[in-house]
Amino acid sequence: MSVKSFLSTIVAKIVVIQTKKWSENPVQTQKRIFRQLIANAKNTAFGREHNFDKITSYEDFAKNVPVRDYEGIKPYIERIIKGEKDVLWRGKPLYFAKTSGTTSGAKYIPLTKESMPTHIAAARNAILHYIYQTGKTDFVDGKMIFLQGSPELEEKNGIKFGRLSGIVAHYVPMYLQKNRLPSYKTNCIEDWEAKLEAIIEETLPEKMTLISGIPPWVQMYFEKIQEKTGKSIGEVFRHFKLFIYGGVNFEPYRAKFESLIGKKIDSIELFPASEGFFAYQDRQGEKGMLLLLNSGIFYEFIKADDFFNKNPKRYTIGEVELGVNYVMIISTNAGLWAYNIGDMVEFVSIKPYRIIVSGRIKHFISAFGEHVIGKEVEYALQKAMEGTNVSVNEFTVAPQVNPESGLPYHQWFIEFENQPENIEEFALKIDDEMRKQNTYYDDLISGNILRRLVITKVPPHGFQNYMKSQGKLGGQNKVPRLSNDRKIADELEKLIFSRGI
Repeated sequence: MSVKSFLSTIVAKIVVIQTKKWSENPVQTQKRIFRQLIANAKNTAFGREHNFDKITSYEDFAKNVPVRDYEGIKPYIERIIKGEKDVLWRGKPLYFAKTSGTTSGAKYIPLTKESMPTHIAAARNAILHYIYQTGKTDFVDGKMIFLQGSPELEEKNGIKFGRLSGIVAHYVPMYLQKNRLPSYKTNCIEDWEAKLEAIIEETLPEKMTLISGIPPWVQMYFEKIQEKTGKSIGEVFRHFKLFIYGGVNFEPYRAKFESLIGKKIDSIELFPASEGFFAYQDRQGEKGMLLLLNSGIFYEFIKADDFFNKNPKRYTIGEVELGVNYVMIISTNAGLWAYNIGDMVEFVSIKPYRIIVSGRIKHFISAFGEHVIGKEVEYALQKAMEGTNVSVNEFTVAPQVNPESGLPYHQWFIEFENQPENIEEFALKIDDEMRKQNTYYDDLISGNILRRLVITKVPPHGFQNYMKSQGKLGGQNKVPRLSNDRKIADELEKLIFSRGI
């Protein structure tokens, strides 16, 4: 065992003990975080406008601070960008993480000297929990690749701007610098396809042990390597031991990954975002990710079914229930207050609090009142593939409200790696699983309001071509699983039928 491996086991034990302390006292931990946040921000512009000096309880906070999305907090962000201090948090942020907004265009999310370390610690602790549980440490001596955005940053009024993954690249600890790939020069390449070629050239000769990134883009990296070498990833990278991912559900990609790699390997799921690092998988073989209640974030939850009602009830950590879809609301030491990040979560454990990401509150289909969510379509597809050799590269679902003939339906755009022998039978399998999960959808089918779903096959690389046409190839960009309109569907159909991709 190397010195680095030996030290990692010691640090892992310390981190697990520290985690156990706060995870066994979740309500008290969140109360402490809440008090700290209010105390630190009471003299900011936001704090003064929302009576932070008079807030002594969560109930006071809920009365004074309404839930906001980015549009609601944007005026404060604009003041900070212009150079104003003490607006949302003390002083100025260190960074603004630039993200793509669906309704707001570019979004700028503040990162402060208090919040930035929590992003780094969470990523590190996820790996240390894995080491503690499995005892596996040999991967720490090999090369590690993190598929991420450019680390080049802009600066305005003393604040740096960039992609979150690019910002985080500046915080890779010294003990990992020699292990880390790709090089800084390669990471700075903006064009994703050119960057991918450079990454492949750098990594092919190396002893790769850990690979991290969003599944669809890691898959593209693997496919390019396989095309170039004619070998499986497991043959090319014989020491590849651990895959770390986040951003999307891995299950729809798992079969394809195992086929590309040629074997099963361990994986760690993360739940990072520009707004905060919320959770990570703390135990192999158990469902869900540990919600990080001690990382400068105070959580509230609103039941997804009630979210669009006027003044829906807001729940704190001690009030949540298992098996309910909640919209997650956060207040943070970066200066976000009762902020709706748009993600829905479901608790799968409350001792400790573990979650799965069940979808996006804005990514759903309810054209007929069915309110289908991301978790349901992913699970239905997964169940339909069980016991078959069918594998899927990518998919998305949209309503077809005005078909040329017959009843409306849900249209599934699927790019198959291995397609089913009978596409109609496969569609029925998916449909049956959807009806089991969603009683509203089942009622619409039974009542002849909708007909059963229809699959539209997307040719190879169709989704990559679509993302490229939208200027969203690579990086942290993801194809939404669901849309309540036809914007993505119509663009895909244009690419499929007009350009013959």
